Parts: sequence; C-alpha cells; structure tokens
Amino acid sequence: MKFSTFRRHLREGFKNIFRNGWMTVASIGAVTTTLILVGVFLALVLNLNEMAVNIESDVEINTMIDLTATEEEIITIGDEIEQISGVDSVSFSSNDDELAKLVDSMGEEGESWRLFEQDNPLNHVYIVRAQVPEDTERIANEIETLSGVESVVFGQDVVEQLFEFNKYARTIGLVLIIALVFTAIFLISNTIKITIMARSTEIGIQKLVGATNGFIRWPFFIEGLLLGILGSIIPVAVILGGYYYLDKNFSGNISFSFVEILPFSPFAWQLSLMILIIGAVIGVWGSVMSVRKFLKV
Repeated sequence: MKFSTFRRHLREGFKNIFRNGWMTVASIGAVTTTLILVGVFLALVLNLNEMAVNIESDVEINTMIDLTATEEEIITIGDEIEQISGVDSVSFSSNDDELAKLVDSMGEEGESWRLFEQDNPLNHVYIVRAQVPEDTERIANEIETLSGVESVVFGQDVVEQLFEFNKYARTIGLVLIIALVFTAIFLISNTIKITIMARSTEIGIQKLVGATNGFIRWPFFIEGLLLGILGSIIPVAVILGGYYYLDKNFSGNISFSFVEILPFSPFAWQLSLMILIIGAVIGVWGSVMSVRKFLKV
C-alpha cells in the first residue's frame, strides 16, 4: 500500500469519528462500559488466582519421626526425603522446637506445657514442601513408607478440596472473562453496524465504480481501532486510580498472609496495557465484521 493511500485511509477514519456524532459517542460508551467490567473482573480473577497460589504454596507435609529413632536414623530419613521426586524443600524441627511452637500457639494455656521441657513427649519433625502443590499427596504417601517415620500429616481432605476449588475457580474465571470479551465484541459490532448502515449507499457506490474491498474496509478498520482506543481511556484511568487506592490503603492492613493483592507496579500497568489492546482488537473486529455484509454487492 502506498503511503499516500494509507494517509487517505487514516484521514477518512478520523473524519468518520467526528462525522457520526452521537453514534460515535454510543460506540465509545459501549466500549468503555464493557471494558470497565472486563478490567475489574480481570483484576479480581488474577488477584484471586495469586491468593490461591499463595495458599497452595503454604501446604506443608509434617513428617513425624519415630520417638525411638537415633540421631543417625533421623539424618538418614532427611536424606531419603530429599531424594523423593518433586520435593522442593526439607527443614528439620526438633521436638524442643515443636514444644516452643505449641506453647506460643496456645498463649497463657500453653505455659502448662513447659512442664514437659525436661521430658519432651513430642516427635522430631521434618517439614516438607512440594515443588508442585498437586504432588503433595503423592510425596506424603512415599514418605509414609520410609523406615523410622511414625506418621505423616498434611490435612489430606482439606488439601484435596482446596486444589479442587482452585481448579474450578480458575476455569470459571477464565470462561467469564472470555464471555465478557465476546459480549463486548457483540455489543460494539452492533453499535458500529448502525453507523455503517447509514453509509451503505456510499459503500455500494464505491463498489460499483471499482473500489476494492480492502480500499473500502481500511477507513472502517482505522475508525474501529480509534473507537476501541478512545473507549479504553476511562477503563484504564479507573483501573490505575482504583488499584492504586487499594494498594495504598488495604495491602498493608490485611492480617492473613495468603490474602495479598498483587503490587500496583507492574501489575496495574500490565493490566492497563492489556485493556488497551483488548479495546483496540474489539474495535477493529467489530468494524470489520460489521462492514462485511455491505461489501457484497
């Protein structure tokens, strides 16, 4: 394509934005409303996914060592656990450490457990984490077969339900986001179609005098791109302003370690760029799909 031709298409695309008046406003409004919903929901889903990852990464396998195990046997058990496929980290907690944790966790009532400091009845424990949280149960079952291991605790029922919930939550979130994007394409396509219908005679005349489909389509392509970008400005502002407020006022006031929102930078900027791209793609796609039927003359 010659530069002069492209410049003509660009000029026509800009003219169409102003020529259509209230229809342009309606198109931009449709893009803006939909992208605000997409952006807010996308931020929510991505943060929930991050929280799910944090919860999954906190899953530990507590390996209770037999009370009769010798120091050499305890070291051997630790080495054998490290050799199991999929193990990420192994840390040792002596029975004295376990007693101290118990006392701290029970507050004033825990002070009575200090009576056992001289004759500690608790087990030595290896705390094991899996590289992939879904491998937790398999690793726990393998550890349980090792000689010198009294028991393995990792909250099997809770862990299985957690992984199942996270899997469904991610799937549902992805489906809803895709549905919102396709809804946006449908709404914008129909809004732009109304503006194009007003120029159907003009398109027909251009076809009759020999204009190619590409020559006719390019101004609409540029118009849709501009509508998508203009419609993305307010959603981007809402995302940046709203997320900055949340990051400053809530991220440091949450008491649960796993409830942690993604940091403003770079997440908000990445999300804003994503919204801008989605808006541009939706605008272009809506215009291209709308003008197709009028090119069949």
